[in-house]
Amino acid sequence: MQSSPESGAPAEIRREARLDAAALRRTCRPEEIPPAEEALEAFRRTGLIGQERAARAMELGLAMRRPRQHVYVVGPVGTGKKTYVEERVRRHAAGRPVPDDWCYVYNFRDPARPLAVSLPAGEGEVFAAAMEMLVDEIRRELRQAFESEEFQREQGRIAQDFQDRQAALWQRVEEEAREAGFLLERTPTGIATLPLGRGGQPASAGELEALGAEERERLAQAARQFQPRLEEALREQHQLQREARRAALDLRSGTARAVAGRLVEGVRAQYRSWPRIVEYLDQLLEDVVQNIGLFLDSEEEEASPLALLARREAGEDRFRRYRVNVLVSHRGEEHAPVLFERNPSYYNLMGKVEYRSALGTATTDFTLVKAGALHRANGGYLILEAGELLRDPMAWVALKRALKSGEVRVENLNEQFSLVPMGSLRPEPIPLDVQVFLIGSHEIFALLYAADEDFRKLFRTRVEFDAEMPRTPENVARLAGFLLHYAREEGLLPVAADGAAALVEFSSRLAEDQEKLSTRFNELVQVLDEASHWTAGRGAAAVAAEDVWRALEERRYRSNRVEERIRQLFQEGTLLLAVDGGAVGTVNGLAVLSLADYAFARPNRITARVWPGQRGVVHVERESARSGPDHTKGVAILAAYLAGRYGQETALSFSASLTFEQVYDEVDGDSASGAELFAVLSALAELPLDQGVAVTGSVNQLGEIQPIGGVNEKVEGFFRVCKALGLTGRQGVILPRRNVRHLMLHPEVVEAVREGSFHLWAVSTVDEAMEILSGLPREEIDRRVLARLRQMNQTLRRRAVPALGQAGAEGGGAGNGAAASGGAEPSRGEGASKGA
Repeated sequence: MQSSPESGAPAEIRREARLDAAALRRTCRPEEIPPAEEALEAFRRTGLIGQERAARAMELGLAMRRPRQHVYVVGPVGTGKKTYVEERVRRHAAGRPVPDDWCYVYNFRDPARPLAVSLPAGEGEVFAAAMEMLVDEIRRELRQAFESEEFQREQGRIAQDFQDRQAALWQRVEEEAREAGFLLERTPTGIATLPLGRGGQPASAGELEALGAEERERLAQAARQFQPRLEEALREQHQLQREARRAALDLRSGTARAVAGRLVEGVRAQYRSWPRIVEYLDQLLEDVVQNIGLFLDSEEEEASPLALLARREAGEDRFRRYRVNVLVSHRGEEHAPVLFERNPSYYNLMGKVEYRSALGTATTDFTLVKAGALHRANGGYLILEAGELLRDPMAWVALKRALKSGEVRVENLNEQFSLVPMGSLRPEPIPLDVQVFLIGSHEIFALLYAADEDFRKLFRTRVEFDAEMPRTPENVARLAGFLLHYAREEGLLPVAADGAAALVEFSSRLAEDQEKLSTRFNELVQVLDEASHWTAGRGAAAVAAEDVWRALEERRYRSNRVEERIRQLFQEGTLLLAVDGGAVGTVNGLAVLSLADYAFARPNRITARVWPGQRGVVHVERESARSGPDHTKGVAILAAYLAGRYGQETALSFSASLTFEQVYDEVDGDSASGAELFAVLSALAELPLDQGVAVTGSVNQLGEIQPIGGVNEKVEGFFRVCKALGLTGRQGVILPRRNVRHLMLHPEVVEAVREGSFHLWAVSTVDEAMEILSGLPREEIDRRVLARLRQMNQTLRRRAVPALGQAGAEGGGAGNGAAASGGAEPSRGEGASKGA
């Protein structure tokens, strides 16, 4: 059934509820924008616009720089959190001293555990250069010392002394052998004893054969008796060799100690105030003395060709152990470091031990220990993004461990997860003094706060950014100053007063509030970037309002393909929608669709059918599992309102079916509960409603229309569909009165309202909306609803009487009595139907 709504609508309600064009958008006049320099000064004075709460929390966090006193910064995307945090921390760090440099040096006692030493800022590289120069000087002067005539003479004396003592030893032994009747002869296998013959020469074979058996036995016995003396002489010779080698080694060591000690003492005097470096230099001197061959190329000469090839392949430096690995240098810096680590992976945070490959073998040493962000920010501030940090779970675990222990360790992950323990370096941990600023979303904060007790202990200060700020003259001036500052910094064209005013209006649209401005500055500067492009395209000198509007319209055009396609489906009749005339049980609702960075609204045809029954309000979307919890709640409130409004007068013995026609996605939210209620009331009263009027707003149990979100998109969406199907001058939207301040409608809609071709009505109650939709006063609407409810009650009773009579015929007279009673007392019958 379709018909036009009844004429004679209460003119007073329509007049009072209708909104003027001036209420649909709060404009900003160019006169409200201060001169450029004044606006820039207003921005520079604050630096952070509209975030007083965040600024106070930030000051507290910076002032309370102590262990386990870190800061979590939370807020919507695009509010300038990262920029502000980095700039504010840098300003604060300018008043703090530059921290020490950190170096790793070779540990001569435990090579697998490099030693960490700290030096004043900039001195790390100086120390490294001093050590490199020291090694070069030791190498050069040691060679000179070992090639000197004095050293060679002393070395020759030691060798000659050995030879003389050895000759004297063997001379004595040979004399003793002659006395025993033997001569000594050196052979490749040792020293042999030969019987003495004629003329003092060894006995010939003939002479030995001429000897009798007893004489030969005597000679053999004498040789055996002399053997211990030979062995003793050999031992004495070995002792002489050891003494000679020891003397030569003492000469080399003494020379090396004297030469290197003098050079090392010069460096030691320079670093006398650093005990760890003094201790390291003492160990270095001992190592030089013990490894003189390194400096004299003797190891290079003795090494095999394969070993030399491996060294060249690995880029091995014989003197690498004496070098200094400057892990972190603050040379040239003027204040405490501030580091924003954009990729906080485990190794980027904690550092790593690198490896070099040679002939298929991976090797490492202390010079391959690399610093992480914690090392570079040590003594200052580290800024991280929570989302990026949590992408690497081990990075989060390692960061907590470092902050809790107050030291940063360089450990490769393969050491922690390898099934077979592998030998590697274990660099000495470095004391950690850093304040961490973690930037993230509310969801991440809530997750970490609930699931990670360490997070609560470490991040005790929360800096929360708001998405909006009051639209005061001061904030307007600051916002204009920010836009001018951004244009200068990015090399854009300057912003004219009317261009800044247009961006202020866009800011209020983002905030969805005439009394507020959005702090999502990223959205604003994107529009300004595009507006400057269009300004340059038309050859103008400054960004004007028309350029801002051009940018906004171009952005909408790039994103509204789906919106236009849906509108075409309405025009083609594929999607059914009436925007004129009247219909019973049908209301045009409005729903917002979000497609990533673009949101728009489409009308939804909401229909209701009622009949006598006991099921109450049944929602098709819920029955088909396409209703979200908020929407289900809205339908329950709708049913409660009907029971409270009409259940006092009569039993609600009816069934109703509600649905969003031609909607196949999940339906959620309660903003359509008002429209659904109006469709049910229309069906109950058999009252046609104006199809040119769309409705948005949720309803509570008391019949009050409550504010909803997306009001601008909903109004504009219905206007554009009406425009596509044909404006009649009677179309419009009913919206909650409490949403009026949220209106920042497109100028096209505002102009249509001003011309009278489109209308907006703001209502506070269900009665006001129904009077506008139906054209009847609420008393008449209530009368029709109650009449229909009573009619359905009677229908149910009539259906129940034959059933009771049949039951009485089968079971006796009790059923007739019950039927008669029901007929004599209708009110009780209605109560019985309700109870049933």
